Amino acid sequence: MLVTTTNELAGYRVVKHLGVVRGLTVRSRSIVGNVGAAIQILFGGTISVYTRLAEETRREAFELLIRQAEAVGANAVLAMRYDANEIASAVTEVLAYGTAVVVEKIDRAE
Repeated sequence: MLVTTTNELAGYRVVKHLGVVRGLTVRSRSIVGNVGAAIQILFGGTISVYTRLAEETRREAFELLIRQAEAVGANAVLAMRYDANEIASAVTEVLAYGTAVVVEKIDRAE
């Protein structure tokens, strides 16, 4: 699966648009995680507990996006983006979305 944040994929032509695909996940921070983060906040710097949570959540949303794209027959996703919102105290949703397409490699002779 090819995924890009651009609207075009260099060296490929779009032969079919399949529509918007997305991967959505909702995560919460545990009490233990919040306590660990609070200790890190006291000393300043990177809050590794939250960094890991954010990375894992984005990875999960991305993987769900790929699964949905594959399910509709895509071999690429264009204009991929992330969006995140806090929907309740300590509860965050992360959305990965883009346009599912079928692409084919452009022959250099063309």
